[in-house]
Amino acid sequence: MAVRIYKPAKTAMQSGMAKTHDWVVNFDPSDAQRPDALMGWVGSGDTRRQLTLRFKTQDEAVTYCKAKGLEYAICAPQAPTVRPKSYADNFRPDRVR
Repeated sequence: MAVRIYKPAKTAMQSGMAKTHDWVVNFDPSDAQRPDALMGWVGSGDTRRQLTLRFKTQDEAVTYCKAKGLEYAICAPQAPTVRPKSYADNFRPDRVR
């Protein structure tokens, strides 16, 4: 069973950084998804796909994976790029439109 350890990015819906400080362990899918004949919903027999584990540090996540005998891949977090913005820039004469 393979898992992925990563630090989630901030959501595009808000400007806050909530739920981005913990490290997350997600299991890779081991069973194909198939549509239900009656309703047409997509389902799978793989229940680990729904499981998300959160840890305070990367070392805790790696220790958990080693203790459970899981193969893991660590995805390094990317630093967000912050571009300073000014309301006055909207009215500059050399602004590109």
